[in-house]
Amino acid sequence: GSHIIKVPCPDTYRGLHHDMGEEEAAESYAEYVRNACLKFNNKVGAFILEGGMSVGGVILPPASYIQKCVTFVRDAGGVYIADEVQTGFGRLGSCYWGFQYNSVQGGEDPLIVPDIVTVGKPFGNGMPLAAVITTRKIADTFESMGVEYFNTFGGNPVCAAAGLAMLDVMESESLQQNALTVGNYLKERLYHLQESTSCSHLIGNVRGSGLFVGVEFVRDRQTLEPATEETSFLCTILKETYAILTSIDGPHNNVLVIKPPMVFSKVDVDCFIQSLELAITHDLASIHDITSISKTPT
Repeated sequence: GSHIIKVPCPDTYRGLHHDMGEEEAAESYAEYVRNACLKFNNKVGAFILEGGMSVGGVILPPASYIQKCVTFVRDAGGVYIADEVQTGFGRLGSCYWGFQYNSVQGGEDPLIVPDIVTVGKPFGNGMPLAAVITTRKIADTFESMGVEYFNTFGGNPVCAAAGLAMLDVMESESLQQNALTVGNYLKERLYHLQESTSCSHLIGNVRGSGLFVGVEFVRDRQTLEPATEETSFLCTILKETYAILTSIDGPHNNVLVIKPPMVFSKVDVDCFIQSLELAITHDLASIHDITSISKTPT
């Protein structure tokens, strides 16, 4: 509706400001948020942002982007809502929450604490469980409005127990550290595959953190022409031939998204890389007309 403005995704690989340095790109992308606030005469309700944008193609915002955006929004009277459904609970490895990512990378980014955090699917490890986490001030303000919050499934004891168990296992099995260690190994193997003679023509970009990784396939690494049909084929063949589940995201549907279970191991990585290489060099190479392949639903 007219009360909502969507700002461009801060994509530094193929986005509107891909030809800039990270700091300059952060400023340019944040300017869209500033302009949105001005359009609403600096009377803003909220700014919603994923710490890592999966549907956008596994995009991690450039350093200082969140800080700049939130400053504009809060100056305009709005709150910062962090959507952590995809990236929360240690998936990025280096941090427990996606909104912490740039503040732990060794730069000068301060930690920007959201006013509201939403979490979902991973909280119950598959069980239907979600949560909204907010400040006491916002909770008290909501209560003072006299509006009763009601949810048919709220407080389900079985799902709540699953959530508590997930938190216990995350800690006892050091799954955040596992995501960091195995995720770094996964990216190293993907980088090596990207530079190999057999796959260098197709793998345009490898990005992400921990066990939140995207591989963007292109037909030309200079023009960045999206390899949409090729990505669809690879996603399908990985499932049907190699029993590996991935998904596809990005505005051109050419980013293979790798978000495995948090217990993923280096052995699993080796299996995946071997399968992906075969899918590219053998299965995909045998297709004469890639445009005739039907799109993989994701």
